[in-house]
Amino acid sequence: MDPLEAKFQELRDRREGAHMAHLYYGDPCEDFSLKLAETLVENGADIIELGIPFSDPTADGPVFQAACERALKAGVTPVRCIEAIAKLRKSGVKAPIVVTTYFNIPYVMGFEKFLDMVKAAGAQGLLIPDLPLEEAGPYLELAAERDLHLLLQVAPTTSKERLEHILRVATGFIYLISHEGVTGAKLKWPNSALKRIGDIKARSAVPVVVGFGISRREQVEIIMSAGADGVVVGSAYAKIYSQNLLNPFELLPEIARLVHEIKIGCKKVTPPFSRLNLKIRKMVEK
Repeated sequence: MDPLEAKFQELRDRREGAHMAHLYYGDPCEDFSLKLAETLVENGADIIELGIPFSDPTADGPVFQAACERALKAGVTPVRCIEAIAKLRKSGVKAPIVVTTYFNIPYVMGFEKFLDMVKAAGAQGLLIPDLPLEEAGPYLELAAERDLHLLLQVAPTTSKERLEHILRVATGFIYLISHEGVTGAKLKWPNSALKRIGDIKARSAVPVVVGFGISRREQVEIIMSAGADGVVVGSAYAKIYSQNLLNPFELLPEIARLVHEIKIGCKKVTPPFSRLNLKIRKMVEK
């Protein structure tokens, strides 16, 4: 069992959901990103999603767009992002790492070379938001040959036919986008997203992790009670440290507190007929 699958099994055994924490490497500097990743893991993040800054991050909202711009201005490159994975491993970070990148970056580097570097550095998965399912086949195979998971995304608007196709080829976990829009946008709990969690769980054993717009423990509790296997939080952490870009290290204790709260929300301790579950049932049945 690879480290990503083993992590989900470990969490299932403990009746916990996974907290995947996203950061864009190099914002506002590389030393801070390394310390941020360590802080996230030390305080409850089960998986690190390490983003490679890109000039046109179409799936991201203003917070992460600004993070990408700052990192690029600081001189961060894809190679240095990949090297950071090895640095985190050397410093003792054992949590699974998922690399998020827009397709242009591995395309320019050469996809196989990119995968080889990511694998050698110590990552377990890869997420490419702008790679459509119809074009993903060859890249899924190349990733599988290297024991890497090329993770796929599902939206509340994904058709049943498209969902079935995704579930047939998905490994690692399904990234369920909570709402239409971009990262960091205010989450409005569309019933379609909550229903989609159940749809996926009924059809596949692949874990479901929900992302976009999640920033509070209460939101996480609702997602977990709806049957998800984990959540993704990212912009909320960037919002905190961006309050003091001259010395973001001062904000790490505040980030640590939020990570801890998010992780508490991931614990599946809600009784089957609690008020929270009844609330979820009413929302989904409407």
